Amino acid sequence: MDQSFRTISRSGDVSELYRLIQRDGNILRHFDEVEFIETPLHVAADAGCIGFAMEMMKLKPSFARKLNQQGLSPIHLALEKGHKEMVLRFLEIDKYLVRVRGKNGETPLHYICKVGNHAILLDRFLKACPDCIRDVTTENRSALHIATENNRLDVLQVLIRTLKKNNYYWEELNRMDEHGNTALHIAASNNQTQMLKLLLSCKADKHATNQSGLTALGVAEQHNNRESIRILGGCFIPGVSSIKSEWEKQVVKYVAKASSTIFNDLDNISSDDRNALLVFLGLLLTGTYQATLSPPGGVWQGDNTSSGKTSRTPGASLLDQSDFLLFYIPTYVVFMVTFFLILALLKPFPHGFKKTIQVLLAFFAICFDQSISFIAPTDFALKVMEVFTLLFFVLTLVMFFTDRVSKPSVAILGCWLTPSELFDFVKGIPRDVDTLFLRLAIDGCWLFLFVKDDFWEGTIIVIGYCSYSIMYDVSWEAPHVKLEVAHSLMALGCWFFLYLCRFCFKQCCQRCCT
Repeated sequence: MDQSFRTISRSGDVSELYRLIQRDGNILRHFDEVEFIETPLHVAADAGCIGFAMEMMKLKPSFARKLNQQGLSPIHLALEKGHKEMVLRFLEIDKYLVRVRGKNGETPLHYICKVGNHAILLDRFLKACPDCIRDVTTENRSALHIATENNRLDVLQVLIRTLKKNNYYWEELNRMDEHGNTALHIAASNNQTQMLKLLLSCKADKHATNQSGLTALGVAEQHNNRESIRILGGCFIPGVSSIKSEWEKQVVKYVAKASSTIFNDLDNISSDDRNALLVFLGLLLTGTYQATLSPPGGVWQGDNTSSGKTSRTPGASLLDQSDFLLFYIPTYVVFMVTFFLILALLKPFPHGFKKTIQVLLAFFAICFDQSISFIAPTDFALKVMEVFTLLFFVLTLVMFFTDRVSKPSVAILGCWLTPSELFDFVKGIPRDVDTLFLRLAIDGCWLFLFVKDDFWEGTIIVIGYCSYSIMYDVSWEAPHVKLEVAHSLMALGCWFFLYLCRFCFKQCCQRCCT
């Protein structure tokens, strides 16, 4: 580029540009003939001349993707110089410019992840082109790797929030660079505790190993980062941390293997087939539930009766015990299989939408289970169906470990089948006040152990559980409302007490480590 053209580009004189074009109509052609060259658009982007740059973009759109001799495109230069408005105008004309790869394969998104989210450009990039988050450098490093490497917590939070809306969330969260390191490995290496907590709360795979055969915990131990070791190990006692880590690794390994065997074909079907299957399974689930509400022969409509070995309560099935089990066991199996197939088919959907549907399905499953409990004609039939309830919950836990069911969904189901329900299977245990307090304390502790990582989410679940218990007790024990409400709030009290103990314990551990 001759000096006069460079001066015109840097000053942003559009009139002079057209005078040059009038003299030579092919004046811009030779820029296209050179692979790496500084174009007038590069000069204008570097100088911040928006008007001239936009005019050049209309005349020669190809200049926007050309790299200069330093391996930078015009949008890279505008970013480096801090020309926010210039960058936004580039995106208005061509949103895919955010994916232009420069030196070392870095895109404009990678540059923002390196220097920080100044001027809120990161949000605009991700809104314009959400898939740009999947671009990697020549070292196979994603935006998550770069943000973690440069300790940009605010950037990492925005990236993860965007990833959760896409079906490649888990893939990108656990992407490995050329050395096999995930973002979690990098955070552990640099002792970035806040980033570690954020990545772990998003279920980053802490069992993934790099090319050296080290997990994130192994990397932290290699660098003697005591706080990272405590966070990744889940305990400040090294022996316990290592046992717990190995146990979790084995559980995840076998559950993942079983999940792959069962659901691999479902993950690979086309969108049209997936939608058709969801419609079919939805109809099957609805039909199964309707069959539950309308058993053969109907239900007892009279008052409580008892004659010999036969007793009838309003709403109980008229079928005898054996016929009831022959009808409802296959019905429960069909419902259970259909329920889990739907959960498996939901995996590619956006995270927030999928989580909402899973919670709704959890409540639907509870209604199905409760309806069978109300219809059961005998105590033995009820106990048999409770075994299937327990199996249903165990399978939901397995789905949770394979990242196909959200934690709130499992917690909601667990509110209806906590370990305290095992009291009902044991004969001879009186249902007095002391036993009730013990049951509710067990419920509170169990819920704490399962949803302890998210305080507000867990609190909402526990309050919902307590509200259900209060309504249930009020409907059956109206004369003793005050006492029953106090009993029901035991679970909430246990939740807050245990969370306070957990907070104090963590503070003590941090002080010991420092």
